[in-house]
Amino acid sequence: MTLLRTDLLPALAAFESAARHQNFAHAAEELHLTASAVSHHVRKLEGRLGIVLFQRHARGVALTAEGRQLADAASNAMADMDSVLGTLHRARDEDDVVRVTTLQSLAYAWLLPRLPRFAAAHPRVRLHVDTTLSLTRFDEGGPDVGIRYGQGPWTGLSAQPLMGDSLFPVASAKLGGIEQARDAEDVAKLPLVADLSRQGWADWFRAAGVRTTRFDERYSFSDSTGALMAAVQGLGAALARERIVAPYFADGRLVRLPGPTVPTRYSYFVVTPAHRRPRAAVRTFIDWLLTQPSLPDPMVAPTQGVAPSRRKVRQ
Repeated sequence: MTLLRTDLLPALAAFESAARHQNFAHAAEELHLTASAVSHHVRKLEGRLGIVLFQRHARGVALTAEGRQLADAASNAMADMDSVLGTLHRARDEDDVVRVTTLQSLAYAWLLPRLPRFAAAHPRVRLHVDTTLSLTRFDEGGPDVGIRYGQGPWTGLSAQPLMGDSLFPVASAKLGGIEQARDAEDVAKLPLVADLSRQGWADWFRAAGVRTTRFDERYSFSDSTGALMAAVQGLGAALARERIVAPYFADGRLVRLPGPTVPTRYSYFVVTPAHRRPRAAVRTFIDWLLTQPSLPDPMVAPTQGVAPSRRKVRQ
């Protein structure tokens, strides 16, 4: 015959707490009940089972042998329930988490300034952004979505075009020789900062019609953020991608130098693992991402994006 009924569950909860504390008053405080209510629950359980669970004495209560046996079982059951409920709660919370991988330069200069828009529109979605340099594996437990810079396609990934980009030279206004930079040939006379991009200074000078192969790539960095920050320090002119240089223009750390804007051979793509269907929160973030290139850049004033005049270079 089954003795456990739903009407006994409050009594079992009260008993488990009282057994753990060896004190009805402490159990009452934990359960937000009165000590007499806890005592009533325990007596109800004892009456239903036909056994004594606690020995009452002047200094409090102590478990009987039968009470200890039931207390151990109740404690294990409560622990199992807590574990399951915690797992379910985390699983629910994970539904709102979107794990994103992208380049550090793009995260800082393009994604972060736009995230307030996303947060305002989708306050329940939580983003975990990874900007490590290593190529991320989109396996189980890995990122949900990435923004990659390249030509695609990538094995095992579904890719949607996000936006293109372009290259032009920039420098700090404090760089020596910048006052004399009137065209692309003058830029070639400046100390230059490079990164490890496959499209660099040689490509830009060729597109600008500068035939000389003698230019001074004095500093080289593994990523474009390092190259731009070196330019900020006045170490040389850097070749900037339009999508990631806006914050440096916005606060005046860099100015644009003379010369053409050259389209990049590579583009940005939104990628997702082909073997996983995006969850609702991931789909929401992807849909939002794809709208961003058509919106005004929050970091760029209306007059930016145009090659500066000589007066602007002297600032």
